[in-house]
Amino acid sequence: MILKELAIMKKDEIKLSKGDVAKASWRWLFFHQSAHNYERMMGTGFAHSMSGALEKLYKNDKKGLSKALQRNLSFFNTEPQLGAIIPGITLALEETYANNKEEFDTEIISSTKNALMGPLAGIGDSILVGTINPILLSIGIGLSAGGSALGPLTFLTMWLALMVPMKYFLFVKGYSLGLDAVKILMNEEIKTKVTTSLTIIGLIVIGGVASSTIQAPIALSFTSGEMKISLQEILDKIMPNLFPLVIALVSYFLVDKKKWSTNKLLFGILIFAAIMVTLRIM
Repeated sequence: MILKELAIMKKDEIKLSKGDVAKASWRWLFFHQSAHNYERMMGTGFAHSMSGALEKLYKNDKKGLSKALQRNLSFFNTEPQLGAIIPGITLALEETYANNKEEFDTEIISSTKNALMGPLAGIGDSILVGTINPILLSIGIGLSAGGSALGPLTFLTMWLALMVPMKYFLFVKGYSLGLDAVKILMNEEIKTKVTTSLTIIGLIVIGGVASSTIQAPIALSFTSGEMKISLQEILDKIMPNLFPLVIALVSYFLVDKKKWSTNKLLFGILIFAAIMVTLRIM
């Protein structure tokens, strides 16, 4: 009798296919920022990414489907690339609840979303927006010399080549791991190693781009008869691109330590350049 009841439960269990999860991940990819608003932020896009899979889980339960959609329409905001793992985890939890309503509390779904969106927003902004994006932009800027369209096209190609597979992988991985993904994401050692490695790479790339794009030639020279000694030539023998390095370091100091805004820094550089040219120093 018990075996018969288990067989009936197994038969009635609704499982999402790989195709269902893939469709949900593509919905997240294209619509995570759709109808973005101050009340729910990404909540509408989040619910839309879940909607197709939820319709399958609650195929014959309109009331259950309505509650599931309302549950996933709540306030949600995170970094959308790295944060793609959250809707994947949520989908796994929704599937678990749909098949075990009496033993699974829906509060777990909401609390998991709320617990992850903040930390992943911070990690995603620092790693992707604050490190990888500037690296790719630096490469694009270097290729844009003379107004070439190769720079922006290269940036867009590299960004999409990195972000699209990553978002798809994280969504699917979040679904397959479920709550186990939370333990991995909250591991401080892994977060520190990844952040440190990417920061080192970013500093190397941005340093190389700064040395090739910042132009600050010194015009001062010493003339005696036919002999002319250029201060710029002397500086280049001591250390090439020394003055551009100084400008880059001072700019970093003003932004990081003195909290200058970007507009204030640009205005300051403009005034400095005008004074140097007027005095014929540069």
